Amino acid sequence: MSRTAVQIKERYADKQNHQENESKKPSLTHRFRFNGLVGESRPMKEIYDLMIKVADADSTVLIQGETGTGKGLVARAIHRNSYRRQRPFVSINCGAIPENLLESELFGHARGAFTGATSAKPGKFELANGGTIFLDEIGDMSLQLQVKLLKVLEEGEFERVGGTRTIRVDVRIIAATHRNLEAEVQKGSFRRDLFYRLDVIPLNIPALRNRKSDLPLLIKHFLNQINATHRRKVKTVSTEAIQILLAHSWPGNVRELRNLVERMVVLRSGGEIGVEDLPEKLRNNKSTVPIQGADFTDEGICLNTAVTEFEKALILQSLEKTKWIKNQAAKLLQLNRTTLVEKIKRHKICRPEA
Repeated sequence: MSRTAVQIKERYADKQNHQENESKKPSLTHRFRFNGLVGESRPMKEIYDLMIKVADADSTVLIQGETGTGKGLVARAIHRNSYRRQRPFVSINCGAIPENLLESELFGHARGAFTGATSAKPGKFELANGGTIFLDEIGDMSLQLQVKLLKVLEEGEFERVGGTRTIRVDVRIIAATHRNLEAEVQKGSFRRDLFYRLDVIPLNIPALRNRKSDLPLLIKHFLNQINATHRRKVKTVSTEAIQILLAHSWPGNVRELRNLVERMVVLRSGGEIGVEDLPEKLRNNKSTVPIQGADFTDEGICLNTAVTEFEKALILQSLEKTKWIKNQAAKLLQLNRTTLVEKIKRHKICRPEA
């Protein structure tokens, strides 16, 4: 850790007292949420645990996962729970900026460096000094820029485009990509040395299809958000509609789910979202059996895990449908109340906060 980083850490450690530490604990240990992330499935609990362990370190984190899984939320949560949380969090999407402009965005430019550069401009690394920089879609970065980024990782310094003065910064780097960087290394489109410097702490965010037991919680979370934003009063989603949603493979992951919930809430306005409110392409798949985690990969699937996640999802749906009245939920599931209570305890299901 650099001297500047040590000074920052000591400065903010002095400002934290016991009361602040105690107030921070609920956000780290909440059963369903972690700083904007929602879920209680085993894959998400493992992500939460790892985030807590690495948050207050300076190690580089590489977040990998499909588009729409919430990689940006993970990066922000790590920053918010680090000693750098009162310093800047600067984000840049490396895949959304043309290559000829990305270098200037990252490292800044000197006056006259190119046509139109009428004044000097600091880059994202300078703006993030003392804090965290989030390099989203780093797998889209050109090999030429990868060399310059590697220097920053190794030496903590760089020059602005067209500049001659060496600028030193102290930043924590969190990178994310939907690409398989190891495969990109094998193809020669990503530098091996940079990959190893980024992959100090790997975080692999699960696709929504692999944690479908979280879907009822996510729907409730988005309902609350979108009702407040659009001044709607949609209370719930019917059991039949949730069954259909569970059968969907969710290629767009959590982002796709949120967009769908927003569309249905805006059009429905109030009451309960039913099957008739779902898009036609989903209604046509309503006969599909919704089994969590049933998407086979080359490595196969854990049957016990899939069955467990499916059972938990059905219990959550029945509880949501009956407003958490266990007697009624047991009747929906054709179980004895005592059996349902035992299963609730075994799955560690708790009623989410309103």
